[in-house]
Amino acid sequence: MALLEVRDLVVEFGLREGASMALDGISFALEPGERLGIVGESGAGKSVAAFSILNLLSAPGYIASGQIIFDGVDLASLSESALRTVRGRRIGMIFQDPMMTLNPVLSIGEQMLECLRAHSNCSESEARHICIERLRQVQIPSPEQRLRQYPHELSGGMRQRVIIAIALLLDPQLIIADEPTTALDVTIQAEIMQLLRELCDNEGVALLLITHDLGVVAQLTHRTMVLYAGRVVEQAETAALIRAPRHPYTRGLLDALPERTEPGRPLNQIPGSMPGLQSMPSGCAFHPRCNLARARCQSESPALQHGVACWEAAC
Repeated sequence: MALLEVRDLVVEFGLREGASMALDGISFALEPGERLGIVGESGAGKSVAAFSILNLLSAPGYIASGQIIFDGVDLASLSESALRTVRGRRIGMIFQDPMMTLNPVLSIGEQMLECLRAHSNCSESEARHICIERLRQVQIPSPEQRLRQYPHELSGGMRQRVIIAIALLLDPQLIIADEPTTALDVTIQAEIMQLLRELCDNEGVALLLITHDLGVVAQLTHRTMVLYAGRVVEQAETAALIRAPRHPYTRGLLDALPERTEPGRPLNQIPGSMPGLQSMPSGCAFHPRCNLARARCQSESPALQHGVACWEAAC
């Protein structure tokens, strides 16, 4: 049985002009120990999908319909108090900006101990030992000293390692990582990706990776799901998707990678931009930007069939 199964999830934002759909019936599954990437431009619905799993949506967003089955339980039907027993303990979350996640006026040790106290009954000495071991596990040197330090005393890469250590404190079954390397330079990004891979392999933790970068996905995930305007347009094993993308949007994302452009030439771009919630085009949402669009694409929205939602790819 899948560890996580999202079924026909619809998320809406209640705006003054009426409800606008941010996720339009997305479905996917994640097996224990599996690494799944969710890819798309800003506004595609990636973070909304991640936050929906633990119902961390900010108002006016809300889950309109669908199921989020985690280990046999529908999280979408749980009360706030019941969800708190899942957050942190069974599902860990890694956010993209550690300086926004960590409290600047509390030491690293105080923040880690606070997390443990909220979810377990271990003694202070046991909790301190767990914190030190987790910091050591994410390759932070001198962990005893780091517990006494404050976030501003650490580098960006070190702060992100602390966030990962906090996510691992209670041995979760699933980690959701929302753009975990966005604020880091390229060399540190590679180190964090390698760390996440090793932790998932060694601990058997499933990973849901949210990113706009197909290069990162190619290094880390088993399967990839591509979102556009709140809908799944393609999903496949990562190696197959990178090797032979079927949807024009996926091909555009891959062509936009710097390594796909000859030195000295401008980077490839997908023309146009992602439509807003209240300006969604009819038919296939990608058709105004697609060089393969036909009349049918403008009037009919293709369903996901055999891993792709595209009239041309289905032909």
